[in-house]
Amino acid sequence: MTTTTFALIRHGQTDWNAALRIQGATDIPLNDVGRGQATEVVDSLSRYEWDFIVSSPLSRAAETADLIGHKLGLTACRRLLGLTERNYGPAEGLSAGAELDALRFPGGFHGAEAEHDVAARGTGALHKLATEHPGARIIVVAHGTLIRLSLEHALAERIGNISNATLNLVHHHRAADTIDATWQLKVLNGRALAEHQ
Repeated sequence: MTTTTFALIRHGQTDWNAALRIQGATDIPLNDVGRGQATEVVDSLSRYEWDFIVSSPLSRAAETADLIGHKLGLTACRRLLGLTERNYGPAEGLSAGAELDALRFPGGFHGAEAEHDVAARGTGALHKLATEHPGARIIVVAHGTLIRLSLEHALAERIGNISNATLNLVHHHRAADTIDATWQLKVLNGRALAEHQ
């Protein structure tokens, strides 16, 4: 059995996060609060040893990864398209109100990427990393919805919201003679989960 460890980190805050606007695939940069959050999460990450760091190519995740990597001495950072946030289509940039409500339907928004596609893309990116680097300890900086949907798909249970710049620690276990993997969530939003140990 090979265990690959992932720290799944949502990027730091942006102005759109603060304004409760849907970002999705729109490339909104970190704000100063977000940059501070990115450096603060290093305290949680420094309790472990890490081999490398990867991120979504969107600037808010890439800058968060660069700030974390600088503090931890992990300078090489790959940007993986599969880690990009869910595309919300015409809902991007909107906050709660009539315009957003008009786009809603049970389970999503008209014109948005389907949740199951996001989950498959996210878990696929993680599984590929685990296959290419079996047994590695990898920091992955991505996005709240992508992380939530990927974890819910991998664990077959509800997770809830993912907070900005907090530690989510998950183990990917795979036997040598199979492509199937099991997932084990150890830390969610910075809190150890005894029920998953």
